[in-house]
Amino acid sequence: MPRRSYDQYCAAARALDSVGDRWTLLIVRELLAGPRRYTDLHADLPGVSTDMLATRLKDMERDGLATRRRLGAPAAVYVYELTARGRELLPVLVALGEWGAADLGARRATDAVRAHWLALPLLGQLERLGEAGVVEVRVDEGVFHLRLGEEPGYGDGAVAQGAFDVRLTLDAEVCGAVARGEVGVVDAARAGRVAVLGDGALAKRLRAVGG
Repeated sequence: MPRRSYDQYCAAARALDSVGDRWTLLIVRELLAGPRRYTDLHADLPGVSTDMLATRLKDMERDGLATRRRLGAPAAVYVYELTARGRELLPVLVALGEWGAADLGARRATDAVRAHWLALPLLGQLERLGEAGVVEVRVDEGVFHLRLGEEPGYGDGAVAQGAFDVRLTLDAEVCGAVARGEVGVVDAARAGRVAVLGDGALAKRLRAVGG
């Protein structure tokens, strides 16, 4: 099926030609964490039908945002991953999340949640500290990692078990406040509302009251 277009000579309209369809940016959010199998993508995108997910992935391959490849033995399974063009959407999603935080409100009974969905607001805030390193984040729903520095990102790819510069542990109350934009994770850490484990420069910046 040919790609639909707004047929407007505007960069924003051209961008929406590629990523404006329902589910596309959320698939990007998942793939920013690293290569994912189709079944894993479907599990972490509650509400998407199998047909819709397959269609969107094909659209993303067509538009040069994602690729599909087969892993070597012993896994021998297909995974989807972002291209360099697709990875350039990270700051777009960080900014979109910051803009949408005010509308998040209290969690509804029907709302799904995954630990790594908190990665986007945390990454945007921690990057502003200007320190490189790996951050392990522990929340009630699970554990994920952030990479700060020249190639920021999140996920557990290329992060060895136990290899982190600082560990942050957030309870449900702080998680919700950070997600809604009511408090920054740095301010929460300096106020003692986030447990900080580590001795390096990044950990010291997070403990430094007054910056």
